[in-house]
Amino acid sequence: MSNAWRSTRLLCSLTSTVILVASCYSSLFAADALQEIQKRGVLRWGADAEGGAPYVYPDPRQPGKIIGFEFEVAEALARRLGVRAEMVQNQWDQLIPALDRGNFDIVLNGLELTTENQQRIAMSKPYFAYSQQIVTRAETPGLDNIETLKAKKIGALSSSVAERLLQKMQNVDLRSYPGNVESFRDLKANRIDAVLLDLPIALYYAKPDPSFRLSGAPFAPGYYGIGVRKQDATLLVAINQAITELSDCRTLECIYRKYDVWDERQASLQGYKPETLSTVKFHSTLRDWPKYLPLLLRGAITTVELSVLSMALAVVVGLVIVLVRLYAIAPLQWLAKAYVEIIRGTPLLIQLFLIYYGLPEIGIRLNAFLAAILGLGLNYAASESENYRAGIQSIPRGQTEASLALGMSRWQTLQHVVLPQAFRVVIPPVTNDFIAMFKDSSIVSVITMVELTKVYGMLAMSTYDYIGLGLMTAGIYFGLSYPASIFANWLEKKLCYDHR
Repeated sequence: MSNAWRSTRLLCSLTSTVILVASCYSSLFAADALQEIQKRGVLRWGADAEGGAPYVYPDPRQPGKIIGFEFEVAEALARRLGVRAEMVQNQWDQLIPALDRGNFDIVLNGLELTTENQQRIAMSKPYFAYSQQIVTRAETPGLDNIETLKAKKIGALSSSVAERLLQKMQNVDLRSYPGNVESFRDLKANRIDAVLLDLPIALYYAKPDPSFRLSGAPFAPGYYGIGVRKQDATLLVAINQAITELSDCRTLECIYRKYDVWDERQASLQGYKPETLSTVKFHSTLRDWPKYLPLLLRGAITTVELSVLSMALAVVVGLVIVLVRLYAIAPLQWLAKAYVEIIRGTPLLIQLFLIYYGLPEIGIRLNAFLAAILGLGLNYAASESENYRAGIQSIPRGQTEASLALGMSRWQTLQHVVLPQAFRVVIPPVTNDFIAMFKDSSIVSVITMVELTKVYGMLAMSTYDYIGLGLMTAGIYFGLSYPASIFANWLEKKLCYDHR
């Protein structure tokens, strides 16, 4: 027994040694990122072209063509490296995680040189100097500095410096947006009081629009840098050299003047000196769960409110739709069927955008909470009507004919004979839809609703702990959905009178 134990320990030691040596060998002889790019002949750069003007955006005259000052910077940078540039579309606030996953080689999309970003990835020397700008409606007085934004509803781009500035302030109703266009739409619709964002965005979207006003002078200057993975040191050196050459030959200035983003702040790029970064030790949020769990539970309350109210709307509207489809006159039946097919055939995201951003154009303005309930409820109503239709049509036609023969009206037959039996049949699919709505409610974050998934995303971006926070968030979702499943099983058994 002793010999067997010694043999087992020796085997474990040998296995650990082999793994350690293999790890060191792969680290020493792993292919250099710059060599891989040059061998491939393509520099893949991550950016978000959705509402990304003037950085990266589709040409209004040729929608199939991408333009923007950063697009041209990427092209010039790739030429310096002897390769061609290839843009990879990615959601802006997820660019850094996507870079870590290897989706592209660099991030070049208004990525601020901040301590938070440099703790996660390596960043180049700056290629553009920016500042923050407050934008209000033309008729709004004041709000010309950051202190005047207190007690106001302020929009900002998610995971941006503007968002972090507002988060540090007290008594500010912060609304985070996944892109730049949405915040200006809400500002125009009087849903928010002002928008805080980088100056190039304000110049492109707000300056030409007479309904907006650039309020106060720009403040909080900063720099944009190119992000690379920390292990890609050779690539970082080459990028820094390319930026220096592009600046010295005034290529950057020509590009910026072309897009009307050149100003006196760009002169500060020459004298830029990197700050000494303080070392931040990242740890699992599971160890500090009492600090993060209440924030997640606060988002979970919003998720429950949205799901319950939306499902109640879906149940009622779905029942009306199926009754109209089965028993109303022909034109109304066609309308009910068309509603189901159209709603099921279009994405929920598009429906939310139409309700939240489209209706204000015809004078109907809903706040984010009501728009979310309406979007989710009307979307799920189409599915619920099909569940009800299956349940109603599963009841033998002879029962309806017998009820009518006994002198009951069609409505009495539905109320007392058909619907009670159909209700038992549709309990499982309706419950399944209710549980699915807990998870689908996360999509309403695109219209500034801060529910459970949005809180998880915000905390994960600030702590970079996707695993610990993800486990807590998944546990909360399971805690919400499992009791609903148990209740549905109990209700199904209670109403199941025929056990054959």
